Amino acid sequence: MIRINLLPFRAARKKENLRRQVSIYILSLILLTLGLFYFNFTLGDKISRLETNIDDSKKQIAAYEKITKEIEEIKQKLAIFRKKIEVIKNLDQNRKVPVQLLDTMTRMVIPKRLWFTSFESTGGKVNITGIAFDNKTVADFMINLEASKLFKSVNLISVKQGTGKEGTGGAANLKTFQVSCVN
Repeated sequence: MIRINLLPFRAARKKENLRRQVSIYILSLILLTLGLFYFNFTLGDKISRLETNIDDSKKQIAAYEKITKEIEEIKQKLAIFRKKIEVIKNLDQNRKVPVQLLDTMTRMVIPKRLWFTSFESTGGKVNITGIAFDNKTVADFMINLEASKLFKSVNLISVKQGTGKEGTGGAANLKTFQVSCVN
């Protein structure tokens, strides 16, 4: 019988298989390491781009916040200016009212028979205190006020007997009166 020695061939085949497996293992490790480095590099690049975008966005937000604050300040100043303009308009519209009121009152006074001692105008109400020679003069004054259509109502608050100033040749009996008028 012939004998064939296959041992060296099997051992060589085992060595070849072992060498192939080790080289596949090492190659796999190298490819895995390269893949991880590539993945790490791409993620790092994405992170740096996103951080740059975030920084740019923060700068834009800061610029917009500054602009927003300026706009708010301008709005506040504009509101103040509008209020001032409204006050000026009101003053301009109402500046003639006291002059017209005093002018009307001077026309309503009965000359040399009625005098004002105080005159107060608040809002739509006018209070007049004065001195007159008699009750008829006070009544005529009130009729004149009602006829002027400047007031909706004219009310007599009081009429009192008073004495005039001495040194005018004797004491005159005068009437002190209070009248309230409503616009």
